[in-house]
Amino acid sequence: MNRITRHPLSTLGYQFIEDRYLPKGKDEYYLRNKQNRTKTNYRKLNAREIELLVRNQNQSDNWNNLLVSDAFNPELVKNCKFFGLVRIGKLEPYFLEYHNLRMPVGIYNSHIISCDIGDNVVIDNVHYLSHYILGNEVVLVNVNEMATTSHAKFGNGIVKEGEPESLRIWLEVCNENGGRKIAPFSGMLPGDAWLWSRHRADEAFQKQLLAFTQKAFDHRRGYYGKVGDRCIIKNCLILKDVWIGSDAYIKGANKLKNVSIHSSPEAVTQIGEGCELVNGIISEGCTVFYGVKAVRFVMASHSQLKYGARLINSYLGSNATISCCEVLNSLIFPAHEQHHNNSFLCAALVQGQSNMAAGATVGSNHNSRSADGEIVAGRGFWPGLCVSLKHNSRFATFNLITKGDYPAEMDIPLPFSLISNDVHCNELVIRPAYWFHYNLYALARNAWKYNDRDKRTQRIQILEYDYLGPDSMTEVFRAIGLLERLSGLAWYKAYIPEAHPEEEVLRKKGLELLSDENSVLEELHVRADAWENSKRAVRLVNTRKAYQTYRQLIAYYPIKCLMESSTANPPVSFSSVQPFLPKPSQTFNWINMGGQLILEADLNQLIEQVKNGEISGWKQVHDRYESLGKRYEKTKTRHAFFLALQDHKAASTVLDSPLLKQLLENAKVFRAWLSEQVYLSRKKDYENPFRNMVYQNPAERDVVLGSLEENGFIRKDREECEEFHRKIDTWLSVL
Repeated sequence: MNRITRHPLSTLGYQFIEDRYLPKGKDEYYLRNKQNRTKTNYRKLNAREIELLVRNQNQSDNWNNLLVSDAFNPELVKNCKFFGLVRIGKLEPYFLEYHNLRMPVGIYNSHIISCDIGDNVVIDNVHYLSHYILGNEVVLVNVNEMATTSHAKFGNGIVKEGEPESLRIWLEVCNENGGRKIAPFSGMLPGDAWLWSRHRADEAFQKQLLAFTQKAFDHRRGYYGKVGDRCIIKNCLILKDVWIGSDAYIKGANKLKNVSIHSSPEAVTQIGEGCELVNGIISEGCTVFYGVKAVRFVMASHSQLKYGARLINSYLGSNATISCCEVLNSLIFPAHEQHHNNSFLCAALVQGQSNMAAGATVGSNHNSRSADGEIVAGRGFWPGLCVSLKHNSRFATFNLITKGDYPAEMDIPLPFSLISNDVHCNELVIRPAYWFHYNLYALARNAWKYNDRDKRTQRIQILEYDYLGPDSMTEVFRAIGLLERLSGLAWYKAYIPEAHPEEEVLRKKGLELLSDENSVLEELHVRADAWENSKRAVRLVNTRKAYQTYRQLIAYYPIKCLMESSTANPPVSFSSVQPFLPKPSQTFNWINMGGQLILEADLNQLIEQVKNGEISGWKQVHDRYESLGKRYEKTKTRHAFFLALQDHKAASTVLDSPLLKQLLENAKVFRAWLSEQVYLSRKKDYENPFRNMVYQNPAERDVVLGSLEENGFIRKDREECEEFHRKIDTWLSVL
């Protein structure tokens, strides 16, 4: 039975805060007065104004509680009902225009309860407007219900005074069992979400993070909803407990409940037709339109949900787009792309620069007795058409998975790999370093694209978009050892199967095979164990080519980083490189924390400082992100030299002038090869007869696709390559 209670009409619009929650000496408006920062001096209506209001079919329970500014025009208020304390700013005889919507300033045909209304607003046909503070030049047209409760939390994962802990909103990210749940809050960065979702056994740390969130917001009851200056809200059904920043545009939404919508003149947020958003945080610059359903969610800045997308119990990183698809229980780092109505992502940590193809069902199959599996994917994760993956699986950076139903869990440690399900041979096939030999155009262009599309107005976290980053290059370095070991193992199994050599022996043999073009390696079956949870073979192909590419990347990487991080203009001396060399006993274990790469030692220090109280709030956590970001380039360069020196079997800090000269010369050659691969991989599309057959002739093809030689990205890459060469030549001249 619906419980409907009756109250005296005279109390409508009053007693917003229950007496038990009112501080001594305060009235129910004390927080409202704090929120309303206008400098308007309000006054009571005079007799003539009341007469005009009544003549215009307006009603009020008490005209003494309708306060106005000196520039109030009663002729611009018609057919309205007012209850409680209502304060109205100036109303002047203008009309406001936005996207061809032209409406006269004033308040018409509306039911208003206890609100503060800014200057020159348009309120027309708002059936129920209760406990809101409206900014200047706000337009509200055709809204069914817009109300705020005294215990509104506006999507933040807090509890108000007197509320039980069970009412706190949680996002159950990464795992459907809720074991990695996080409490959302306005301003939550991808690094915050990742930090909170990890280290679950550290109860002291988890307790502090929850305390940070709770104390970041006032737990007192009585805050009003807010609509910032110049917001447009039209043709909407229900807005309940919604906080809206300035310049937002909301049209045709079905339901917005317990949501913060951040927006600003520099980063406008838009919400469109048919959307239903409940218990969420929408950051500045976001776009949500056409039938989106989102429940228990956070959208970081400049992310998009569109065309019927479903986002539930998930965090979506900045500059990301989900269109049509369904995403559940996932933590997604920045620059994620997911389109097509039949793409599905569940219970996953996707570490950015990712793209899911049509028909991909990532994490839809559970291999345990409960819905508690997880998938962890490094940067650049690309599951292809109709890929089906099982929990638990883990993928290195920039793994591309070809079409197929993958029958078992996988753990693939080789970066830049193509993963294939060979049904006919019943094998899992791994092609390492695939991108560099077959599609470097896409890899390089995406790195440029992600950086170019980063529209964040506040760049607290420094995001790594380059495909050659500390995370991927650490995996490249480890992959060199893996390929040596697996190649050596393949040789021993083929020729001395009874032998059980030590790791060092296997790697020495593998190095010999991988370095000799005339070796028997091509005749061997190089296989990996424990990379798939099955009894079938995991076969590696093109291992020598991949190995050589990995080694070239390791040698090229420090020179690339040195160019990007050195503040000195060429020419440079050998001594100017010294600050970028690794320090003795320095370790480099990198962590991807929401798209920002930091050292594990720095992460551990951050955790300890949170636990001991040195860091006492989210703002200080964000300050730490910024401080780590400022020294990122130099630390990354030191790590790059560390890898190169290790690969040369040199002491970790030994770099002499001849070795530096060799690295520079090799980098020059390899950069030219990279540029050529970018061109050749795109050129294949222009030479493919099946792609050309839909055009009358090459001229028409070039009109439709653009000329290969005039391709903007290819030209830009060639220019950068030439500049790289000029800089190298200058450096070499002084060594």
